[in-house]
Amino acid sequence: MSKLPSISFAKTDALNSGAVVALVSAKGKLSKAAQAFDKDGQISRAIKVQGFTGKHGSVVEVIAPNAKIDRLVVVGIGNVDKNTEADWLKIGGKIYASTGKSKSVTILTDLGGKKETSIDAEALAIMATGTKLRAYNFVAHKTQNVSKAPARKIKFISSIDSAAKKSWKRFNGVSDGVLLARDLVNEPANFLGPVEFAAKAKALTKLGCKVEILDEKKLASLKMGALLSVNAGSARPARVAVMVWNGGNAKEAPVAFVGKGVVFDTGGISIKPSGGMEDMKGDMGGAAAVIGTMHALAARGAKVNAVGIIGLVENMPDAKATRPGDVVTSMSGQTIEVINTDAEGRLVLADLLWYCEGRFKPKFMVDLATLTGAVLVALGKTHAGLFSNDDKLSKQLEQAGNDTNELLWRFPLHADYDKLIDTKNADVKNTGGRLAGSITAAQFLQRFVRDCPWAHLDVAGTAMASPANEYNRSWGSGFGVRLLDRLVANEYEQ
Repeated sequence: MSKLPSISFAKTDALNSGAVVALVSAKGKLSKAAQAFDKDGQISRAIKVQGFTGKHGSVVEVIAPNAKIDRLVVVGIGNVDKNTEADWLKIGGKIYASTGKSKSVTILTDLGGKKETSIDAEALAIMATGTKLRAYNFVAHKTQNVSKAPARKIKFISSIDSAAKKSWKRFNGVSDGVLLARDLVNEPANFLGPVEFAAKAKALTKLGCKVEILDEKKLASLKMGALLSVNAGSARPARVAVMVWNGGNAKEAPVAFVGKGVVFDTGGISIKPSGGMEDMKGDMGGAAAVIGTMHALAARGAKVNAVGIIGLVENMPDAKATRPGDVVTSMSGQTIEVINTDAEGRLVLADLLWYCEGRFKPKFMVDLATLTGAVLVALGKTHAGLFSNDDKLSKQLEQAGNDTNELLWRFPLHADYDKLIDTKNADVKNTGGRLAGSITAAQFLQRFVRDCPWAHLDVAGTAMASPANEYNRSWGSGFGVRLLDRLVANEYEQ
C-alpha cells in the first residue's frame, strides 16, 4: 500500500508549518485558534464571498495569511448533533484530499461559538480513521509514477486530546484490519495463492491470535470433499486457516466468522467469459474480511472469544478438475451434484460451516462470500445481501451495518426454495438455476448448518469495485471488517 499518514492528537500546536484546517459547523463560527489567522479579516471575507455556510463536506481554501504555512483550509462539518459515523469518516477523507501534498496537516477541531456543540472523542477518532482510509492507495506493483514523498503527519488539536487518543487506539486497530483486507483483495492471484494467503493469516500470531493452517492431507482426513473438489484443477494446494482470539472469559463460547477464499475463479470447467475475468482475483473478499476482522479484534484487544475460519482454494480448469455432473461428498456426509463448477464458493463454505460448528460450538456463525452475481442484480453495490436462520442475529447485523454504513438487506429463506436445489442424483445440487439465485445459494448453505444461529452475507457487490466515496478510493473496499467489529462491540464484548 501507499505510505499512510502518522496521526496524533494534542491540545495545542505552534501552527507554523504545513497546512492548517479549521472545522466549522452549520451553527458555529471560526474557533479562537482559527481567528488568530484572521486578524485582517481575510478568512472571513473569503468565506462570505464563497457563500460558505458550514454545510457538511463544503471546503474553502484561503490564501495562507501566514508565510510559515502552506495553506489554510476551512471545512464544513454540518450539524454536529446529527452527524453519523459515515459523516465523520467523510469529513476525515475530505480533509486528507483537500490538503493536497502538504507534508504536515494540523486540524483545529474545537468549535467557535458559545452555544456550539463540541466534537466528542469518538467522533475525532472516526475522523482520523477517515483520513487514514482515504490515504490508502494500492501501489505494490507499480515501479513508475509512485510518490516518494515521506508519510504525511496529521495532528488533531483538541481540548479533549487524551480521550481522543484512547478512542483512537480502538479505531486505529480496526482501520488496520480494513486496510489488510483491501490489500488482500487488490493483490493479483499470481502473488496471492492459497499458501501465501494462509501465511497472511499466520502472521496474526504477532497480535496474540492462535493460528492453525490445515494442509490438503489434513483436509482430506477431515473429509472436506466439497472444498477440495473446487481446488482439484489447481496446481496450487488448498489451505484452511483457523484463527482464534481469546480475549474473553475462558469458558465463554466464541463468536465465529467464516470466509470464502477463492484466490482466483475461472469458473472451472464451466468457464467464465474472458471479459472482466481479471476481477476474479477478488473472489476471496469474504476471507479477506474475516482475516481483517480478526486483525481488528486482536489489535484493539477486544474482550471476546472469536474464531475466524477461511477456506483458500483456486478454481481452475484442468484434466483433474471437477466436471459438471460429478457428485462429491461433503464433510457432513451429504452428497452434492455439481451442476455448475462456477457455483464453487458454496462448496467451500459448506465444509467450513460444518467444521466450525462441530469443533467450536460457537454462539453464532456469520459467513461472508462474494457468492452470486444475482445479488448485484437485486441490490447493486450499495447493500450486501443478508440471509439468516435467526431474527436476533439478523437485527444485530443490520444495526451494526447502519452504524458503520456497511449496509445489509435481508432476503428470505423458505422451505419452498429447497425444491430448486433438490436432485434425483444426490442429496442436493449446487445451483438452483437462474431464478432466486442468491436465495438458493443461501438455502444450499443452510443445509450445512445444524442448530447454530447463522447468517450469510453475500458481499459480491460490496467487497470489490464498489462505488468510491470520501474515505475509499480502492478497488478492494475492505467491506465487512468495520461491520463485524461493530457487531462484536455492540453485542458480544464482556
